[in-house]
Amino acid sequence: MNLKINGFSVYSIVLVTFITSLLLVFLIKKIAVHINAMDIPNERKIHKKPIPRLGGLAVFASFLLGYILYAPVSTQMISLLIGGFIIILTGIVDDINSIPPRYKFLFQVLAASVVVFYGKLYFNDLSILGYNLSFPTWINMILSVFFIVAIINAINLIDGLDGLSSGISSIYFLTIAILGFTRNSLGGLDVILALIMLGSTLGFLVHNFPPAKIFIGDTGSMFLGFMIAIIALLGYKVTTITSIIIPLIILFIPIFDTLLAIFRRLLKRESIGHPDKEHLHHQLLKMTSSPTKTVLLIYLINIIFAAISILYVIGDNKQAIVMYVAVMIFFLYIVLKTNILFEHHQASEQVQKKQEKKKASKKATKKQKRKKKKS
Repeated sequence: MNLKINGFSVYSIVLVTFITSLLLVFLIKKIAVHINAMDIPNERKIHKKPIPRLGGLAVFASFLLGYILYAPVSTQMISLLIGGFIIILTGIVDDINSIPPRYKFLFQVLAASVVVFYGKLYFNDLSILGYNLSFPTWINMILSVFFIVAIINAINLIDGLDGLSSGISSIYFLTIAILGFTRNSLGGLDVILALIMLGSTLGFLVHNFPPAKIFIGDTGSMFLGFMIAIIALLGYKVTTITSIIIPLIILFIPIFDTLLAIFRRLLKRESIGHPDKEHLHHQLLKMTSSPTKTVLLIYLINIIFAAISILYVIGDNKQAIVMYVAVMIFFLYIVLKTNILFEHHQASEQVQKKQEKKKASKKATKKQKRKKKKS
């Protein structure tokens, strides 16, 4: 099949960015070690030894090459590059020396605002399940900034296992490219960027799949979220994406995990930014006892959601609904049986601890009695 965009083969776009990212990671690893941009193990983390961060720089550099070779120059692209640089610089600083969440949030809002207000990239009308919602332009702009920042943080939060954020993002970019093909809009900027990002992310994923040799860091996870949101907005403009529901379905896992993290922390009366080990990937990891199996399971679920979105676009709603209901039953089980929202096992754990203490005290008293008898 000869698929071309602006005279370039789809396969060459993905291959060039893939190889660029794949090779650049070797250089980025050395730079990260040299400047001490290392992820140090602690009680919340799964890896046992320091691992270089800044892997997102390889993704960004590959994206830049793809932009130079394949993407058209426009005001939207310039605003995207400016916003991307803001996100990358914020991530680099955070990967070297952690910065407070509120400052990261401010720079995320700044990057999103550049795209929305300078690049004029924002929702015009919102289509949700066949209903069209019209708002004044200024509200659409604010909603668009909120959308970009929300997706940035959703991808950033899901980045808790080797290969997770980059794998989920790759599935998203591939799905957008497939939707572009099904709707005969391969020439759209959203599809071009999706293919560039697909190659760039897959090249990095080779190094990041469990066991990871390098982490994408906040540099990469925030940039992936930024690009995912931008591509969704572009797709909505050129009708590759016919409803705002479509990117939300594809991104169900990071959005679901983020919302439950917010509610979970509010229920515990903790700060929304307070880190914990109760995310979706943590719950699945407890079930599988294997990071690789957990990541592959999340990939599979994400692919199902991607398939649902494709079926929805091509009009096969019956199959989409059946698949959606099946997956939602699984997620309901996760909510009801794990600590992802409520601490179901807290009481039983406390009982077990008390029982263990009693057993330990009984053993201690028995030992003391034996010693007395011997003496």
